[in-house]
Amino acid sequence: MLDVKRLRLLREVALRGSFSAAADELYLSQSAVSQQIATLEREVGMKLLDRTREGPKLTDAGRVLVSHADAAIARLEEAERELAAIAGLEGGELRLASFPSASATLLTEAVSIFHQRHPKVRLSIADAEPEESLPRLRGGELDLALSFDYPTVPATEDRDLDRTLVLTESMHVALPERHALAKRPIVPLAELADQRWLCGSRPSSCGEVVLRACRDAGFEPKVGFESDDYHVMQGFISAGLGFTLLPDLALPTLRDDLVVRPTDPPAPERRVWAATRAEGARSPATEEMVAILVEVGAGFAVRSRERLQLVA
Repeated sequence: MLDVKRLRLLREVALRGSFSAAADELYLSQSAVSQQIATLEREVGMKLLDRTREGPKLTDAGRVLVSHADAAIARLEEAERELAAIAGLEGGELRLASFPSASATLLTEAVSIFHQRHPKVRLSIADAEPEESLPRLRGGELDLALSFDYPTVPATEDRDLDRTLVLTESMHVALPERHALAKRPIVPLAELADQRWLCGSRPSSCGEVVLRACRDAGFEPKVGFESDDYHVMQGFISAGLGFTLLPDLALPTLRDDLVVRPTDPPAPERRVWAATRAEGARSPATEEMVAILVEVGAGFAVRSRERLQLVA
């Protein structure tokens, strides 16, 4: 493998017409330049410069090498410019994935802010549950993934990933507006022990959290339907097919014919995380998006409390 620094030296000597002029341009000694050119000639096994009275002149081999060096150095300089642009958030790409309820709320707002601040960074976004997005993140296919867990069902620690808390959200029981318990400020879950329940597809933390909440209230729920789509669950609830727990992120799209209420005992909270590869592998764009997500999460939490006060 040819040394790019030596190729730069050869090109500079040919361009300047002397070892001393090339040395001055590159802030090196003349002897250092001469030694590096001699080393390069040994590496290629051919003479690259004729030392004449008029100064060093490229041989045929030298001209071939410099022509390729020009192209290689130009590409490297282009790469350096692109890297500088990425470091200054003036270029590059940020690859994101998020679960649906966060995509429609936190991520939408965060992406809008990011794009306004850094319009030259390309963004690609995919919908994916944590079970899919986190392996893709570990494998280098993504730069950031929004994931979630519950303190009662914490995520497994992963030394390859860092997680930054974006939001801690409450869970609420969702009821048809016409239901007798919809007038209660707090709904005792035990009063729904004989009813059918809805939960996330099992095995999953979404499914497990509903089961645990019901068990904490002293009963084993009768699960009628499983779905990972909160819009589908809301339709089932409206049709009288069961009850479930909804997080704060699902409330902006709550159906008009449903209400949500806090529970007794209190339902588990849900934590939303911005997951990235370990710190040394994060780009400046990833760092900036994490900071924006934390900012957006704080604002969402305030609005969520205000929204619940209005509907209480």
